[in-house]
Amino acid sequence: MLLRFFHLLPGELLTFLALVGFGALALVVAITVHEFSHAMVATGLGDTTAKRQGRLSLNPMVHLDPVGSAMILLAGFGWGKPVPVNPNNLSHGAMGGPLVAAAGPLSNLTLAFLLAAPIKLGVLNFPDLGEVGVVDLVSSGSVLGLVSLLFAQMILINFLLAVFNLIPLSPLDGSRILEGFIPRGNSATYARIQQYGPVILIAVIMLDYMSSFSILGTFLWPVVNVLRSIAVG
Repeated sequence: MLLRFFHLLPGELLTFLALVGFGALALVVAITVHEFSHAMVATGLGDTTAKRQGRLSLNPMVHLDPVGSAMILLAGFGWGKPVPVNPNNLSHGAMGGPLVAAAGPLSNLTLAFLLAAPIKLGVLNFPDLGEVGVVDLVSSGSVLGLVSLLFAQMILINFLLAVFNLIPLSPLDGSRILEGFIPRGNSATYARIQQYGPVILIAVIMLDYMSSFSILGTFLWPVVNVLRSIAVG
């Protein structure tokens, strides 16, 4: 986040603070809701591991990872602490794990649509999130405009986090959701493939930062934009 908007300093200090502050807040809220939902569904399905470790809470401090939080501030993306789950304690058999995994992305989708309601109803506007548009909005000093900016960022980040986590690569939720639909005879092969998931993800993210072509953005943003259009009209 700091690196992305550092070029705005010192001339557009207020815009810098708004984009960094609102963006960081949106990410913290999205990650907290995401991890809490994993814990809530796991507890509901019979595994109290997360509850015993204090993860059944909407307190961000119990869900934020120190390195992931630092990355939120520096780069504009990050992660929370994985919610501990003992699959042997879950009900619904082989589908217990996928249900817990699906809870995170579904919670972000739900939150995004709830936050979009004031915009859909015309109480707030969905502002131009381009740099020039944000500079003009912050310069206007409109409280309603700043609230609209915050809501817009929270909507986009929740959609982005949901769609990103549905990628079927470990350690993302999509890999555990897909695992529930893999035939038992192919489960060992699937597990071997997923061992390379973190390496693939890191490589793709690094390539995105080092080149002008965004691999993740090419696939994620069209889906996010469709969801945004549905949510805000």
